[in-house]
Amino acid sequence: MDPEPLYSAEWYKGSDKLKDKVAIITGGDSGIGRAVAILFAREGADVAIGYLKNDKDAEKTKHLVEKEGRKCITVKGDVGCKKHCEQFVQQTVDAFHRVDILVNNAAEQHERETIEDIPEESLERTFRTNIYSYFFMTQAAIPHLKKHKDTTIINTASVVAFKGHETLLDYTSTKGAIVSFTRALSQNLGENKIRVNAVAPGPIWTPLIPSSFDAEHVKNFGKNTTIGRPGQPEEVAPAFVYLASKDSSYVTGEVIHVNGGTSV
Repeated sequence: MDPEPLYSAEWYKGSDKLKDKVAIITGGDSGIGRAVAILFAREGADVAIGYLKNDKDAEKTKHLVEKEGRKCITVKGDVGCKKHCEQFVQQTVDAFHRVDILVNNAAEQHERETIEDIPEESLERTFRTNIYSYFFMTQAAIPHLKKHKDTTIINTASVVAFKGHETLLDYTSTKGAIVSFTRALSQNLGENKIRVNAVAPGPIWTPLIPSSFDAEHVKNFGKNTTIGRPGQPEEVAPAFVYLASKDSSYVTGEVIHVNGGTSV
């Protein structure tokens, strides 16, 4: 990508907010997931990152986490598959003996001009990655989250869940589902003291963008925000730290908007 996304947030100083916690991050090999992994490590957490197929990117994220002085494992596979999600959580427990934070972040999107252009198999694929996986990962992680205090689930939604997107109908639908899932799950898990929240990023400069849109769209990406530019992954990650830490101990069922000033 040109320019390269910014992940490491050199201006961010850790203060042990997540000391000795263990976090699972799906879609952690690049984009927002990578930036979150780095800041979680800077705050003292060990991290397990999930990814679909890009070994090089996953190893890069692992290196950046370990550079922060924490441990990291990478788990390759399709989170749209329930069995893989169960294996992912078990590998994390085998490596670190606990789970404190689950970040459901994996996503895919495919631009289509009209609803008639969306093939059935593509529709199912998008829903499996973007919302089925959130259910599967949560189901697998719950027994481990219940064992500890101050455990949290953070879901990645999107600004499009609130304002829509004319050529991302299926993606937008899944992000709306994530918002509702977050609100309902927070109520369902309230008695277990597991907090559930979401972050809804606006236009963030990640590899998903040039892989999804044509050159003209990419050129103007994010320019229609109040700030007038796309955001960087490192600018979204602190919201995840807040929701994972005791700073947000009285916050559940909420959505934090990091979108450059878009009114929703």
